[in-house]
Amino acid sequence: MSDQDNQIKLVPALARGAHILDIIARHPSGMMAKEIADELNLAKSTVHGLCGTLVSLNLLVRRADQSYQMGPHVMRWANAFTARSDVANEFASIWDDGTDLPGATITLSVLENTDITYIAARNSDATEGRFEFRAGMRLPASITAAGKAMLSHMNEFDVRQLFTAVADDNTIDALIQTLSEEKARGYSFDNEDVSEGLVCYGAPVLDSKNKPIAGIAVSLLKEDATPEKGKQIVDNLTDIAVKLSMRMGADV
Repeated sequence: MSDQDNQIKLVPALARGAHILDIIARHPSGMMAKEIADELNLAKSTVHGLCGTLVSLNLLVRRADQSYQMGPHVMRWANAFTARSDVANEFASIWDDGTDLPGATITLSVLENTDITYIAARNSDATEGRFEFRAGMRLPASITAAGKAMLSHMNEFDVRQLFTAVADDNTIDALIQTLSEEKARGYSFDNEDVSEGLVCYGAPVLDSKNKPIAGIAVSLLKEDATPEKGKQIVDNLTDIAVKLSMRMGADV
């Protein structure tokens, strides 16, 4: 619970209703009132009353076996959230609030099959003449920091299915090993794979299902990538990635 929550006196019935919705969202096949009561440590009669109200509001539906599932009204809220949660706009908003990366180029991209497509880019003077990122540009996901960041949050089966038509087993095995190491490290790295003299650090943006929907990357000249600078970049990069993911509804 956040400090702000601690300062606000919650309405018990509303809080319990929200908890019930959270629990049922984790059980798409449905839950019985007794199961909900046991998990929340509430009286079964209390749960029946709360669930009855939620059913009346179309937030829950009661099935023939008396179990409860999510109701259609929840989709209105989901659609409203999706409509306002444009990743590119959120990216620009966070960047404009200020970062500690005045000499770096930062990009936002999405995964399209085995490539990434850049949907937003802020090029800096420091990398001018070396490489310019542009919205709409496509590059192989397996060589880019942002691409590997997104791939690292996919399961191994899906990665193999994605690359089986364009790479042999040994290449895919090596890629999966790299993705595993980079996920454990917390960020991805491109060491002059995109452009000679340019290095990039990448992190994924996750959605409400904790699936990668975008990748952000910070690029700078290799000559400027000191250990101290690298740590500063990773700190800022992962902070922005977490903020974007939270705005997309991720549980991070």
